[in-house]
Amino acid sequence: MTEMEYTKLGSTGLEVSRLCLGCMNFGSDQPWMMNDEEASLELIDRALEMGINFLDTANVYSRGESEEIVGKAIEERNRDELVVATKVFGNMGDYPNGQGLSRKHVLDQAEASLDRLGTDYIDLYQIHRWDETTPIEETLSALDHLVETGKVRYVGASTMAAWQFTKALYESDSRDYERFTCMQPEYNLVDRHEEQNVLPVCESEGVGVIPWSPLAGGFLTGKYDRDEEVTEGRAAEDEHTEARFTNENWAVLAEVRAIAEEKGVTPAQVSLSWLLHKPVVDSPIVGPRTIDHLEENVESIDVSLTDEEIERLESPKSPVWSREIANI
Repeated sequence: MTEMEYTKLGSTGLEVSRLCLGCMNFGSDQPWMMNDEEASLELIDRALEMGINFLDTANVYSRGESEEIVGKAIEERNRDELVVATKVFGNMGDYPNGQGLSRKHVLDQAEASLDRLGTDYIDLYQIHRWDETTPIEETLSALDHLVETGKVRYVGASTMAAWQFTKALYESDSRDYERFTCMQPEYNLVDRHEEQNVLPVCESEGVGVIPWSPLAGGFLTGKYDRDEEVTEGRAAEDEHTEARFTNENWAVLAEVRAIAEEKGVTPAQVSLSWLLHKPVVDSPIVGPRTIDHLEENVESIDVSLTDEEIERLESPKSPVWSREIANI
């Protein structure tokens, strides 16, 4: 059985498992979500049994349903052993101040997330997107207040342009506000645009990286084929996943499949192993919908890749960043 490994989150002293359990699937907002609370709880329990101590959710996932499920899963657990992360920004109500990163929305939603999670504090509170209508100084001040009052331990960010993230780090340093300790970007073998955007900033600033969509919405599991029409799975519902069906990406997947066959492992395990070999990456966020997929993901920790194999995986595609490609 694979033994879980742990690492520090960026330059902090916070220890997190090398894989983070993404909790977006725990809810009923979309057809591809689990839509089964009991099965969701069983999956979380199995993840914790396998040594995953890091859970990532968001207030906007099924309008709080995911947070409530996570709260039920951890209520009988030793809270000190867990690292619980959630996010703020998305639309939580059709009324003024129902979304965004204003001081009011950030503070209101922190309280709401604490209630749904059934906990006294959030280990990692992240801004889900950049808010172009609110000064970043206002957002940082609100986050700093949450840390000062003990309701939040660390703050993080997700999915933005490098200049925005750099500005936030500068403002927090100059105003002595709590600094973002991690970044959550989209990053995987076919979505490498962040190598030309926030990843160099993270590396130089000691910011931890916890990539979302490490398997490219299921594309890198090898379950889709070039000449087959997609009739089920996430790609059938999610245009962003189907948009990955390009010649370059199929070439990457061909190398993933070839190396997986050579090693006697799965394409998903090769794809996750590639991320785990990146020095800037701390903990990819996996989103399995079954216990079998969870166990397959965890076993990727035991998969080693040579420099030559990494070059084979990367050679079909060169990273390019733009706001459109980055889905911002």
